[in-house]
Amino acid sequence: MPRPFGSVRARATVGATAVVAVALAAAGLIVVSLLRANLAAHADLRAEMTARQIAVKLATGTPYRRLDLDDTEERPVQIVDSAGRVRAVSEDLQAISGSGDPATMPVPRTAVLLPGEDDDLEEQLPRPGRVSEGVRHATGRATVYGRTAQYRFAAVEATTPAGEAVTVYAGAALSTSRDAVAVVGRAMLAGLPPLLGVVAGVTWLVTRRALRPVAAIRGELVEITASGDLARRVPVPRSWDEVAELAGTTNQTLAALERSVTRQRGFVADAAHELRTPIASLRTQLEVAAAHPRLLDVAELTHDVVRLQHLAADLLLLARLDAGDAPAPPEPVDMAELVRDELRRRPAGARDLAIEADVADALRVRGSRVRLARVLSNLLDNAERHAAASIRVRLGPQGGAAVLRVSDDGAGVPPDDRERIFERFVRLDEARSRDDGGAGLGLAITHDLVRAHGGRITVGDAPEGGALFEVRLPAMHRRPEARP
Repeated sequence: MPRPFGSVRARATVGATAVVAVALAAAGLIVVSLLRANLAAHADLRAEMTARQIAVKLATGTPYRRLDLDDTEERPVQIVDSAGRVRAVSEDLQAISGSGDPATMPVPRTAVLLPGEDDDLEEQLPRPGRVSEGVRHATGRATVYGRTAQYRFAAVEATTPAGEAVTVYAGAALSTSRDAVAVVGRAMLAGLPPLLGVVAGVTWLVTRRALRPVAAIRGELVEITASGDLARRVPVPRSWDEVAELAGTTNQTLAALERSVTRQRGFVADAAHELRTPIASLRTQLEVAAAHPRLLDVAELTHDVVRLQHLAADLLLLARLDAGDAPAPPEPVDMAELVRDELRRRPAGARDLAIEADVADALRVRGSRVRLARVLSNLLDNAERHAAASIRVRLGPQGGAAVLRVSDDGAGVPPDDRERIFERFVRLDEARSRDDGGAGLGLAITHDLVRAHGGRITVGDAPEGGALFEVRLPAMHRRPEARP
């Protein structure tokens, strides 16, 4: 069937490429911004160095005419006094604006020479002037050699030995910085598509290789589903990664499903076999009664019907337990009261057996009273079938659990069979008739009911020499009684 959003491989490739594209775009913007800021700072430094060099010359008494303003390597220079008059200017500077100078230009081609200023000034021994430590920066435009461009200007104030305050403006062209930023930007844009192509190709190949075991697992599951052979298993890759864990978990699920199906098939086969005998017996008796009414044995017929009814009820209960059926919300159950009630209402059997009870009070568990009563009833039924003369029932606390023990003085259970007796339709004494030995479901039902209540059941040797069945159920904590 078509995939609504494409394959995992396609989505992973698109996602990885998009993430890398966004990351590269962000990194490119950061790099360009840092480069632009760095070049602008470099331009500020160059302009400041030029302005300070000239300001130092003025402060040491160098006349305006002796300033070599044309040796500044395309760094336009303008000197303005406190009255806003241009005292000196670079020869190649034709116009300037935005430098921070209060005076506007076009720049005069001849600097202003104040009265009293002549070449003899340079022969005087002036007092040293002063250069300010501060500097102002501004971005403006200047026309140099007929070409107008943006510049970064630095303004440094100085005082000549004669006491005249001037401001030296020096500029550094921004065209070089902008060209460098543009070149870097174009290089990044040109390299982005090939890099994204490489990322997409590598991601496609890597995800294809990573998902190859998943495709093999899926193909094997399709074949298992089509063939119905639950004994097959999916291949487990040797990568020891999440895919290998998925394959291992899938095989565990298949194994559990195989065991469940095998158990279910065996259960159905055993149930059909067990039901065939009483049904055939009933049919035979009814056919005989139909032909010879006087030969009808109502007591035997009733016994077979009751046995068939009990067998059907047991099979239905096992089916509900296999399906995880919960009869009702769990409730507190007084185990001591339950044991006493079960012993009181239990009818006297055909055999004269002595039942000894040792029951401790105040033991409560959470669960179903009806099903816990069924546990005790099944254990007592089993003890009655195997006991020689006596049965003993004990109930008491042990290690935070309610422990129920039912023992008899019969032959006991061999150690090799103590796990098998809890399987369905298992009878240890094959020579015993079905009527005396039952269908082999009682202990299986008891085992499943105990496990459904969070407990466990074991079998061992009783002090009397027979079998000792021990049931451990988690006990409820008693609430502390209120003090008067």
